[in-house]
Amino acid sequence: MFAAPLVIQAELFTRLPDALRIEGRHTDWSRARGAGPLHSFLEGPAFDRAGNFYCTDLNHGRIFRVSAGGAWEVFADYGGGPNGLKIHRDGRIFVVCRKEGVVAFDPASGRRSTVAEGFDGKPFVGLNDLCFADNGDLYFTDPGHSSQRRPDGRVYRMTPDGAITLVCDGLPYPNGLVLSAGQETLFVALTRPLSVIRISLQPDAQGQRHHHWGTFLQLSGGLAGPDGLAVDDEGGLAVAHSGLATVWLFDRLGQPAARILSPAGIRTTNIAYGGPDLRDLYITESEQGCILRARVPVAGRAMYSHRAPA
Repeated sequence: MFAAPLVIQAELFTRLPDALRIEGRHTDWSRARGAGPLHSFLEGPAFDRAGNFYCTDLNHGRIFRVSAGGAWEVFADYGGGPNGLKIHRDGRIFVVCRKEGVVAFDPASGRRSTVAEGFDGKPFVGLNDLCFADNGDLYFTDPGHSSQRRPDGRVYRMTPDGAITLVCDGLPYPNGLVLSAGQETLFVALTRPLSVIRISLQPDAQGQRHHHWGTFLQLSGGLAGPDGLAVDDEGGLAVAHSGLATVWLFDRLGQPAARILSPAGIRTTNIAYGGPDLRDLYITESEQGCILRARVPVAGRAMYSHRAPA
């Protein structure tokens, strides 16, 4: 259908130190996953303004901070289920936790506060990922136990004043998500059917928001599916394909531009653009507990934490 895309070989940036690996201990998450005990499961990469790299350990309830030189430290160890992580413009570290909902950490003290626990009188089932809009709205996914057989995953929006609305439901495992540069479209990875959908955020002629959605990308292969997403400066989409040792780069029309290959394991879970020119793509690889890095042709769009108010 398309010409073979450019192949880019990622490099190892840093590896979770042995001293921080927890070997041989099962958790409720690893048991539910149906595999053996896991040393860690890295997700949620993000950079603060000082250049520190944060990521989560979903399996053991930890958040790590990694210096620009690759030195690791435990930023938080609270026994929760931290998954997606993004940094607010004011410096707070927002995390969607499968046990506690939306939580925020103070970057100086590490103190944790609960931002949202549920919607419409019911607790969230099991949150997965999040992203900030330019206006400070927070979008997040709640796949819970959804699947293609049971498509009841949801996407929510929370405004800066804390009001939560349902953007979309009836989804088979919504995972990573990111907004287009113009903020009119929300891209959401659906892991189970190996697709990425686009949800329209534009109001209709009457000013109503119906949030129609359709398939933008249909992937294939691997042992899992699309996970984390990121947008570049030209409107292209980066897609971490977990279980295929790959991050795909697509242009704004959905045409494949490049395939980034992992030099480590196959669980390429999440991505974040970094470096002085935002042309370094950082990748969490969860099988071997590594952070990978790849030089890419197009710069990423700056994260909300790094964008000045309009």
